[in-house]
Amino acid sequence: MILPPLRPSIGKTGALKVPPERKILRFKIVDEIRRAQSDLPEKIICLQKIEFDDGREQFRLGYYIIGKLPKMKGKWVWGQFATLLPPKDFVAILRKAAKRGWFQI
Repeated sequence: MILPPLRPSIGKTGALKVPPERKILRFKIVDEIRRAQSDLPEKIICLQKIEFDDGREQFRLGYYIIGKLPKMKGKWVWGQFATLLPPKDFVAILRKAAKRGWFQI
């Protein structure tokens, strides 16, 4: 299977609602690390460094997968569930983030 290109998410913005008052928090993706899952090449694990409007930084671990439903078939889609990944892939992503100065391990 030939996989389509996946554009970077750096610079994209988003928002989320936080309970209980459902306050809207806006954020921007300031950096990201991607890695094809070693035992499932049609899944790309993604660790994103996110900055909120109030200056806080957080990390989001997620994944892209090739869509199966007709509307998104053959295209990259953001995974909607918690990701599972092999330990070696997780360690590789953390090491890369540490090399970029995101944190120390």
